[in-house]
Amino acid sequence: MPENINLTLDPENWDEMRQLGHQMIDDLFDYWESIRDQKIWKPIPQEVKDQFEKPIPEKGQSPEEVYQEFKEFIFPYNKGNVHPRFFAWIQGTGTPMGVLADLLASGMNPNTTIGEHSAMYVDRQVVNWCKELMNYPQEASGILVSGGSMANITALTVARNSFGSEYIRQKGLKAASAQLIIYCSVETHSCIQKAAEIIGLGTDSVRKISVNERYEMNVAELEQQIISDKKAGLLPFAIVATSGTVNTGAIDPLDELLETSRKYGLWFHVDGAYGALAKLDPVYAPRLKAIEKADSVAFDLHKWLYVPYEVGCTLIRDAKKHREAFAITPNYLLQESRGLSGGLDSINNYGFELSRGFKALKIWMSLKEHGKEKYAAMIAQNNRQAEYLADLVNQNPQLQLMAPVSMSITCFRMIKPELSEEQLKDLNREILLRLQEEGIASPSSTILNGKYTLRVANVNQRTRIEDMDLLVREVLRIGNQIVIA
Repeated sequence: MPENINLTLDPENWDEMRQLGHQMIDDLFDYWESIRDQKIWKPIPQEVKDQFEKPIPEKGQSPEEVYQEFKEFIFPYNKGNVHPRFFAWIQGTGTPMGVLADLLASGMNPNTTIGEHSAMYVDRQVVNWCKELMNYPQEASGILVSGGSMANITALTVARNSFGSEYIRQKGLKAASAQLIIYCSVETHSCIQKAAEIIGLGTDSVRKISVNERYEMNVAELEQQIISDKKAGLLPFAIVATSGTVNTGAIDPLDELLETSRKYGLWFHVDGAYGALAKLDPVYAPRLKAIEKADSVAFDLHKWLYVPYEVGCTLIRDAKKHREAFAITPNYLLQESRGLSGGLDSINNYGFELSRGFKALKIWMSLKEHGKEKYAAMIAQNNRQAEYLADLVNQNPQLQLMAPVSMSITCFRMIKPELSEEQLKDLNREILLRLQEEGIASPSSTILNGKYTLRVANVNQRTRIEDMDLLVREVLRIGNQIVIA
């Protein structure tokens, strides 16, 4: 028999661990409170990286020593997306309440998939709130997932499995009467192609339709492609529209795409990972209204609901089709009418995962704290900030707006008439890198019409108008210091 049969991972001294926990919270609050005065990002020294090459420890350290290593080697080299001038990719900032909610959720540590416990009801309520945010029917279905990629693949799996009378879930794609085809624009997020590959359709089944000068899908070309594919004996089955492309924030013509999908009997899915929540901004609400009639919609809550990573949502209009795409009940998951195995329908019947954290709590507590109206105002604020930045760009002859401003994305570059396109690329790339390395701001970059572009995507609850003023000043300062050979 082992010498000690009463091992535990709980602390030997609860008071010391409690004190350490308080210190962690204090350090986080100090960090957030002073974040505006801190550098947004700094390079990681090699000696710090070397710390993460060490082998697994055989013996443990004190909790205080572990936390000290965190403060020395990890905390100072954060990505920076909690900072008010983080504009890279499309990544939210999080909030103090959201972080505390995640702490509570981890402390409760429920598997929020099955069983009669409070987390299941919070999860259901948050999904119902997501339906309200999208003005989706209450009888629709939905599931919280890790983010937009998983939200999109979940929706497309339902679309595939419920297509016609192909019985794909039972018989597989090999038994389908023809190759299934999915349609999206060339600006659609890469996760749609990945989803097509993962659900067995393959890259060649994805028809990428061209876009207009505003980077929106060309509906006439889409319809011609559908007709051509049908004549070739293929099976068009889904259109993916984007409400807010990653590159420019472009919104596909949702009303026309909805009409096209109905005309040809196709599933209409909206990838709103970034922009679906712009429905709360009255300026964009009319253009996004068709989301309410979509067969499915995917959107991220760690973007424009500002909650900490990670959580997204898939909504499916037809709850029966949603459940039939995933439901399975092995003997070890039998549901009872009473006890711990009672309660709500297993969430596993609506998605891939059987192990799921209590991610709904941070949304529940955040919406309780601020309410829908304040979130709507915050989203509108980000959009107006993007428009303000565009005005600054248009007012300065050294700057050039590279795409129409859509929602909260502004694409621009510095220009100098004596420089070639290749030299302008080098100039703007160097501006971007120095902005980041000097800890001033973190835009990202993209290529628009073959031209290197600075891209500011603002889903940041800490950004103020003066941050846009500062960004433009610093772009000009750095750009005028750079000598391009």
